[in-house]
Amino acid sequence: MGFHHVAIATRDLDATNAFYTGPMGFTLDRIVAAPSPEQGWARHAFYDTGNGEMIAFWDLHDDPAVAEFDPSISRGLGLPAWTNHLAFGADTLDDLHAQRERWLDHGLDVAEIDHGWCTSIYTMDPNDIMVEFCCTTVATTDADRARAQDLLTAERPELETPPEPVFFRAEDRAGV
Repeated sequence: MGFHHVAIATRDLDATNAFYTGPMGFTLDRIVAAPSPEQGWARHAFYDTGNGEMIAFWDLHDDPAVAEFDPSISRGLGLPAWTNHLAFGADTLDDLHAQRERWLDHGLDVAEIDHGWCTSIYTMDPNDIMVEFCCTTVATTDADRARAQDLLTAERPELETPPEPVFFRAEDRAGV
């Protein structure tokens, strides 16, 4: 069963819209504007991620229950940016590399990591939320699932050496 949508609050809907329709390539499908239960009002903006599933952003206004908030889903909780993040699927490595080029063309820096079983690219959205496109490169086996179960129940699991990221800087591109 897939997601219908994931919803996150934003402090700047204009910048969020520009990012998700530009560098991300998503389509704004719908906005619902209505009173909020706490006597303010809100816009709920829904973006099709390309496969019928959506990501949505709350744009909250005049709501006495909502004080100033940090929209970063990690930093706002005192966590590093990489912990809570949004990961979208890329069907092939060619698709992943095309998305990397799209981000760079939009002036975004990109980190790429080959995790051994998948390859991912990362950048930050205007809410300081890490976004990722990920392509699975190795099928999961029964042995992988058994190892996952062992690591899940280990009091102190065996630690792997983290893969080294490759960084692509938008300003390093020719003509930028």
